[in-house]
Amino acid sequence: MNKKLFILISGFLPFIAGSAQIADSSRREVKLQGAVNFRDLGGYTTGDGPHVRWDRIYRSADISKLTDPDLDTLKGRYIASVVDLRGVEESKKAPDRLNTGTDYILCPAGSDSSLNDWMKTIASLLSGGDSMMKVYYSNTLFLADRYRPFFQKLLDLPQDQALLFHCTAGKDRTGIGAALLLYVLGVPYETIENDYAATDYYWRTANAKMVNMMVQNMHVNEQVARDMGAARREYIRTTFDMIRKQNGSVDKFLKGPVGRDDAKIRLLKAKFLE
Repeated sequence: MNKKLFILISGFLPFIAGSAQIADSSRREVKLQGAVNFRDLGGYTTGDGPHVRWDRIYRSADISKLTDPDLDTLKGRYIASVVDLRGVEESKKAPDRLNTGTDYILCPAGSDSSLNDWMKTIASLLSGGDSMMKVYYSNTLFLADRYRPFFQKLLDLPQDQALLFHCTAGKDRTGIGAALLLYVLGVPYETIENDYAATDYYWRTANAKMVNMMVQNMHVNEQVARDMGAARREYIRTTFDMIRKQNGSVDKFLKGPVGRDDAKIRLLKAKFLE
């Protein structure tokens, strides 16, 4: 596909990704100089009526390049806890830039092995990027270990503070984490998918650059590169389908391997719904 045409199509993604997630982007998106795909997870209405509190939970891509004004923005939003979903090697190569005193935790379960396997095969890919992403999203082996401490940090978060969780693109590991959290809070599944797919809008410029780099520098087939960079609903759907297949239901997975029993779920809802 012509590069200009790809960028043009990307510009229409907000209308595809889910109207609510884009219509409120002036409030949801946090525009920073050194990070992209940084947005508030609040505002979503649950099936019971309450909505997720604004200004308490944020999701983002890499934050290793935050500027001083960016750090001031985080401080002004009371972001005092950061959950890093990247692998050990990823975090070493691009350590988070944080305000002094920030409560930081790395949740690398499965990320280093996945990253190593990814990088070993990426240069030789000629086709099947969409299939590869579905294989990635169907691998639930590390999900419980990766997100259990994430949920615990949310439970421990003081009422006057906010939490940020992120990976590198803010799409895959962050997208799965956001989906599981919204599910726990009772947000309808369609909204969960829309929040995931909205990354195609919030990360569109950085994604176009990544696709171009993979095609030009790594000689990856353009369709494969676009498949890898996309946040397609079928990707996150694959994760939920596999969780149900292996555990009987998403609820059993969250209450079992992830350890979110009824009491903890009630506490999460009390803290993050209004």
